[in-house]
Amino acid sequence: MPIIRASEIGSYLYCRRAWHYRKKGVESENQAELAAGTDIHHQHGRKVIASSLSRTLGLLLSLTAIALLVVYCTAQL
Repeated sequence: MPIIRASEIGSYLYCRRAWHYRKKGVESENQAELAAGTDIHHQHGRKVIASSLSRTLGLLLSLTAIALLVVYCTAQL
């Protein structure tokens, strides 16, 4: 029994004819648009990773600042 992937189901629901052509190995005529879409997805993925790293760095710096403030305040007592 062949494995059916979620992307295949989505492709079938979006356009049954395109799904059928893909199963038969027929190449799409809009290769340039598909390549551009893939590039956009890669760019977005890099931005998401950069955003996550920036957020993590910000949280670490905030926690460090709070810890230093606590140490400073307790040393003043």
